[in-house]
Amino acid sequence: MKQNPIEFATIPVVAAFVGISTNYAGVQMLFYPIEYIGTDTVRFDNAPYGIFGWQGVVPARTEKMALRLVDIVTRKLLSLREAFSRLDATQFSSMLLEPVSKAIHEECGAHWSILLKPILPMILKRVIGKLQNEIDNVLDLPTLVLNAFVRDKVVLVELFQKVGHVELDFLVKSGFGFGFLLGLPQMMLWSIIPKPWTLPMAGALVGYITNWVAIKLLFEPAEPIMVGPLTIQGLFEARQHEVSDEFAHFMEARVLSSSMLLDALANHNEDELFQFLRKELPYPIPERIIKCAIKAIRDVASNPHQYKEIHTYMTDKLAIEDTLARRLKKLDPKSFEDLLHPVFQEDEIILIVVGGVLGAIAGIVQTKFTFQGTNARMKAGSLLVGSLIASYGFWNMSGAEVSSGNVHNNASLYEPVIDRVPTKLRRRVTIVKTPLD
Repeated sequence: MKQNPIEFATIPVVAAFVGISTNYAGVQMLFYPIEYIGTDTVRFDNAPYGIFGWQGVVPARTEKMALRLVDIVTRKLLSLREAFSRLDATQFSSMLLEPVSKAIHEECGAHWSILLKPILPMILKRVIGKLQNEIDNVLDLPTLVLNAFVRDKVVLVELFQKVGHVELDFLVKSGFGFGFLLGLPQMMLWSIIPKPWTLPMAGALVGYITNWVAIKLLFEPAEPIMVGPLTIQGLFEARQHEVSDEFAHFMEARVLSSSMLLDALANHNEDELFQFLRKELPYPIPERIIKCAIKAIRDVASNPHQYKEIHTYMTDKLAIEDTLARRLKKLDPKSFEDLLHPVFQEDEIILIVVGGVLGAIAGIVQTKFTFQGTNARMKAGSLLVGSLIASYGFWNMSGAEVSSGNVHNNASLYEPVIDRVPTKLRRRVTIVKTPLD
């Protein structure tokens, strides 16, 4: 080591590079590509991998992961009947009066518009009141949430990236520190056993262990454990309040907005809505009028800027974001963990093994490049500098890419929630909480 200090110094530095680069690759493999890339000759059902291809873990298992989220949201967090009961039937029906009257006039003619004008406010108020009590029969919340994710896989990818941006960033950046620490015994091993297999084997262990340790630290221990004056808890569970706000904001903006609720009511649950209205509006009122009412709801759903007052009122009164955030914060840590852990649980062994394989490849390259052939010291210096520069690049890319989540054009809808996170929450990047935290 005294004779070849630069060559030996490359070992922990390259190990740090292996740690951060393999963890970065693992995070990318969780989400990308959105669609399967490769040959379909041998493709396993509901798996992200084939013999010659790959699809991001989340996009490949969208339906299964979405079902778990649906179960949490609909069973533990949100009730449509409770949310819709907050609407004032008189006020809400008066807001719907204009679009319903307009639809009747356009579709059924002026005579029906004039005939129904005196009684339409009373009819709408009565129908809204009845709908509030029967909303669970007319609008299927589990299907609504599931369809939002299944129709567009990017929505689920964005949700996990937004909710877990701190954890994903930690997963990548921690690879550098863990890799460097594991590289020190790797360096000692090479000084004792300088064999062609030493660095590849040690590199495989570094890649494997850094991924494994980082994933474990994200979620374990789920319950806080006191060690003297310190509290130790998995990084994700420790951020429960912050994550609850981010999750609730995303769900309200992208999955359960007023536009999406009305769209589901008038389009995806049109038959159920028609049967409900037919029951509430007896046959002197023809089917054409009922279809006009449904068309009016569809127009309101698809034109939020034109009917801004209606959507603002619904958003404020339904209070979906506030309800989700408040109840998420009350979940026990183990139940709360189910929001994000499925992303890693499904195929975490693949991500860990990939880290090992890439680490072994790095070890082979290092052996051939640094400790064999002529100009070893010059090549070692180049490898040292190159590894540090590349690690710095991965460090910066992880923070920018994970935090932005800019895989969808509507990212601005929910971006402000990140800005509302209190800056004093130093707990975000550590599993250890001091009394001052």
